[in-house]
Amino acid sequence: MRGWAWLVRPSINWLLVFIPVSLLAELTHQPLLTFITSALAIVPLAGLIGRATDQLAIRVGPQLGGLLNATFGNLTELIVAVLLIAAGNFEVVKASLIGSIVGNLLLVLGLSLFVGGVRCGEQAFSARAAGVHTGSLVLAVAGLGVPALLVATAPNVSTSDREIVSAGVAATLIALYASALVFMQFTSAHLFRTPASNERPEWSRALAAGVLLGAALLVGLESELLVSALNPALETLKISPVFVGLILIPIIGNAAEHASAVFFAIRNKVDVTLEIAVGSSTQVALFVAPAMVFISLLLGRPMDFVFTGFEIGAVFIATLIVAVISRDGHSNWLEGVQLIGVYVVIALSAFFL
Repeated sequence: MRGWAWLVRPSINWLLVFIPVSLLAELTHQPLLTFITSALAIVPLAGLIGRATDQLAIRVGPQLGGLLNATFGNLTELIVAVLLIAAGNFEVVKASLIGSIVGNLLLVLGLSLFVGGVRCGEQAFSARAAGVHTGSLVLAVAGLGVPALLVATAPNVSTSDREIVSAGVAATLIALYASALVFMQFTSAHLFRTPASNERPEWSRALAAGVLLGAALLVGLESELLVSALNPALETLKISPVFVGLILIPIIGNAAEHASAVFFAIRNKVDVTLEIAVGSSTQVALFVAPAMVFISLLLGRPMDFVFTGFEIGAVFIATLIVAVISRDGHSNWLEGVQLIGVYVVIALSAFFL
């Protein structure tokens, strides 16, 4: 029974009641209630993802554990993006992808460093691993910027040419992401290992994997309900669709990263926090976003890889700041506050786009 004690401990798990409530709201055609309850249901599911990943990370190591968490956390972004593409809302899907990258780098990481710094003081992490991720993000910024530069300098370029360039850039970014994974997990894994922990897992491997998979799938289900109720809810709440794509959807979709990254920072496991927050941004920039180009082709609704200047600038600023504060391999609560402050500035500007 020990492994299942988490179900009865006082926690936010009571919010799981909003899963059936959101399904009922969907069945009774109440979009605003569906929107609110599905967002609330994601919160405890995010906590379960963080808890299960922590148990797996103890067994498989922080790098692979963080990679698993980033992968499952990005399931929400993947589902949201596919649904938006199917609806032909390319402007919002692009904004949500950029918002996911910026949100992970500034809000998730900033909150984690702040809470971890307040609790543990100055914390240490692998500057080498952070450097690989930020280097990959710089390449992603180039990939995001070049197609936009092409359109800006050659406005008469045909739609077919834009699609060819978009597919080529997307394929290149995916190849770069695969190369970085091979480098960090296989050929040079010894360079990124963190000191072994004496902590023992409380859950069995099967229980941890089952909870992680189940919670991730339920996050996907609730995110689908969230997207289906998005437009009617926006009409009621009078919120800009672009602001929702850039700020609101990523915050809700990144709830898993919020909960688990902060959880690891509190436990003084900043390497896992960085792998989740920065690694997740790298995964979105180099894999999820480019993959949307090919998924859009499969759905018969081709989407190019051309982003706005504001979106590219936001990713560049976030990448630059994270690269600067991570270069020494140490973090503190002030750096967390600074990251959150930059995110607030970007969010405020996005509101008036």
